[in-house]
Amino acid sequence: MNRPDPSRPVVLCLSGHDPSGGAGLQADIEALLAQGCHAAPTVTALTVQDTVDVTDFRVLDREWVLAQANKVIADMPVAAVKLGMLGSVEMVDTVLELMQQLPGVPLVCDPVLRAGGGGSLGKDDVGYAMRERLFPVAAVATPNLPEARILAELPNGTADQCAERLLPHIEHLLITGGHGDETEIHNRLYSRDGSRHDFTCQRLPGSYHGSGCTLASALSGRLALGQDLRSAVKTALDYTWRTLRDAEQPGHGQFVPRRLPLDYCS
Repeated sequence: MNRPDPSRPVVLCLSGHDPSGGAGLQADIEALLAQGCHAAPTVTALTVQDTVDVTDFRVLDREWVLAQANKVIADMPVAAVKLGMLGSVEMVDTVLELMQQLPGVPLVCDPVLRAGGGGSLGKDDVGYAMRERLFPVAAVATPNLPEARILAELPNGTADQCAERLLPHIEHLLITGGHGDETEIHNRLYSRDGSRHDFTCQRLPGSYHGSGCTLASALSGRLALGQDLRSAVKTALDYTWRTLRDAEQPGHGQFVPRRLPLDYCS
């Protein structure tokens, strides 16, 4: 029996699993639920981490990742794709193969290269492969400034300098702030056509585990819902700021964003 399309847009998420629940696929699922979307989570890597830091990770075999994602693509109308932790160059190529089946579907690339506590979540050449091969097929990438510096190979570069280096590879780039001691955080959306839009928010105290995943997932959800990029970025940033404002500290490390209201299931 033929059924109508689901009322909630489907977002295919290719990310790592964080057993603390602060980042990774759980962050994707919760943030997309909050946007009114359906998350289809494909596991790319397993990690050993908590709210303090990551101590180890294992990237899944390429065949396992392809099998998971292909089942979703064959079964559901994917409206957007969100990338998180890939962990290897081989996984970059795996994503490229999957995107060939999804022409016109927006890809939001969150270049997860470091955990919030500073631990590595990929080899050094992963960033280069993402920049050279994934960025050209992505709608937008959402690096924080430390990640943008790695991707641009500018260890002390400003956001503007990193954007100048990266925009030949990608049409739109959202570089997020908050890694200095400024009282206001400046997040900047750069476009290849030379336009730039600043989004400013109040700095919140503390450090957070999963804020980047939350932002990229919310943004992919807004794009899946048909929102234009600039307004989708603003909506996703505002939502992410609220999740950080209401964050909780379930362990001994960073705060975890509260992505769903307490009465979500009541």
